[in-house]
Amino acid sequence: MTQGINQSRRNLFSRRKTNVIRPPWSKSEQAFTDNCTRCDKCITACDTQIIKRGEGGFPEIDFSNDECTFCKKCVEVCPEPVFDSSTELPWTIIATIKDSCLTAKGVWCQSCKDACEARAISFTMAVGQVPKPKIDSNACTGCGACVSPCPTDAIALIKIE
Repeated sequence: MTQGINQSRRNLFSRRKTNVIRPPWSKSEQAFTDNCTRCDKCITACDTQIIKRGEGGFPEIDFSNDECTFCKKCVEVCPEPVFDSSTELPWTIIATIKDSCLTAKGVWCQSCKDACEARAISFTMAVGQVPKPKIDSNACTGCGACVSPCPTDAIALIKIE
């Protein structure tokens, strides 16, 4: 019983959730949470309002209403050393399609493709079936534009290492 209580206490003070997406150009999770003062400047600066106050008050990305335009305003306004804008890629996340996609149920839908400016989502035609989505991982920027238009929440952004 004592071991379970100790584990619960440890989890209570843990700052690291593995599925959280931090703002673009963020340093590693540990460097980010160690240096972020939770001042909300990045949240206020975000034009598309996708940066939200997450668990522990740390900023995290929520693509449910909009996408990232990679404007770098969050990076520019932050007074702390939590960003590294010298890297070429803003982050290492890409879109994936879940089983709840309407095309898996035989319904014609291409809302994700229509929203993808990078044209990273294409649809493969098949005889007697609706076209199935395919994501080009080399073209996907992880902007999240495909997430909110999806009527079944079938698009998720995942970190690639």
